Amino acid sequence: MENLSSIFESIKTIIATYGLKIIGAILFFIIGLWIINAITRLIIKLMSHKKLDASLQSFLSSIISVGLKVLLLVSVAGMIGIETTSFVAVIGALGLAVGLALQGSLANFAGGVLILLFKPFKAGDLIESNGQTGIVQEIQIFNTILLTPDNKTTIIANAMVSNGIIVNLSKHGNLRVDLTASVASDNDMDKVRSVIMNVLNSDDKILKDPAPAVYVSKLGGYFTELAIRPYTSVANYWDVYFNTLEKIQQACAANGITSPVPSQMLITKTT
Repeated sequence: MENLSSIFESIKTIIATYGLKIIGAILFFIIGLWIINAITRLIIKLMSHKKLDASLQSFLSSIISVGLKVLLLVSVAGMIGIETTSFVAVIGALGLAVGLALQGSLANFAGGVLILLFKPFKAGDLIESNGQTGIVQEIQIFNTILLTPDNKTTIIANAMVSNGIIVNLSKHGNLRVDLTASVASDNDMDKVRSVIMNVLNSDDKILKDPAPAVYVSKLGGYFTELAIRPYTSVANYWDVYFNTLEKIQQACAANGITSPVPSQMLITKTT
């Protein structure tokens, strides 16, 4: 009986000393969880409004939720009376170790966040980056996936993309195709320009606005070089690039426009 009495007295002392703290800590924990969930939902709503990538929304919301819950647990432990200094030190050490181990991955993640936030390009755009040209297939958390014109999949780390030069060839919805052709210098240039313009204007894949143009870009002793500048959509770029010169060559041949032939001077020595 004396032992039971001492146990009850100890329990009364613990309840009197820590009871209110424990109840307060439990209430604080419950309210804190509700606030964290509300903040997480608000952040997800804001990211959805900004039309961020779904995988980025999930990743960021998870990081924020876990971080806030860790802070909540540390605060609850401090309310009960548990020394939290050691917890903070351990969390800081773990964070530093993880940061050093994932330094490259974190740089790629930060690059992916910047790309998705500032949108220098989007999926479906034709871009040039780090010496690679291709259509953006996917913007992932750590990498950007390109499909090159020769149907190869190229994976570029987001840190390299965000820190390098990005040329977005699709930004304005159309592309200028830069072509050159040479004809003999004794051809009638008005006729040559007219034949080439007929080819460009009759091609459905070449845009009428902006209008195509033909310029004389270089004069030689036996040739005239022409700069041919049609515009087309991103989807038709390579078709126009490879097919237009062939059509121009056929049209020039059909209209009697001659190709340049290098002239040679023959020097004879007489005795």
